[in-house]
Amino acid sequence: MKEKILGFYKRYEELVNYVIVGGMTTLFSWLVYFSSVYTFLDANDALQLQIANILSWIAGVAFAYVTNRKYVFKSKEKNMLKEAAQFAASRLSTLFLDMAVMFVMVTIMGIHDGISKMVSAVLVTIANYVISKFFVFKKRKEQAV
Repeated sequence: MKEKILGFYKRYEELVNYVIVGGMTTLFSWLVYFSSVYTFLDANDALQLQIANILSWIAGVAFAYVTNRKYVFKSKEKNMLKEAAQFAASRLSTLFLDMAVMFVMVTIMGIHDGISKMVSAVLVTIANYVISKFFVFKKRKEQAV
């Protein structure tokens, strides 16, 4: 049994690590979001909802860059500033997806913000993996060896 689990892990290591790191990133981001809306921001106010969303995004992106670079994609890129900027830019695009989902589900449809945040997280996580794998942390020829 142990060999099967290790074999599975070795075969899908990047994806398994992404799911683990993504789960940790999501929890950290949600902690910031829910701490914000339960202490100093009101999720029923459209502007404050988006402020809470942006705060959680900033915290999540910082956490995700470090953990994805080290544990998921094992980047050896020497220009970390360039890579971090690409990562932040890619996550900015999915922030807009997150904001749109939250606006539509909470503000327009009246769905609870917690449920809406979970739906948004699934969509954003899939988009983030694809963008990170193929655009931000893509293996360069000299790195692939």
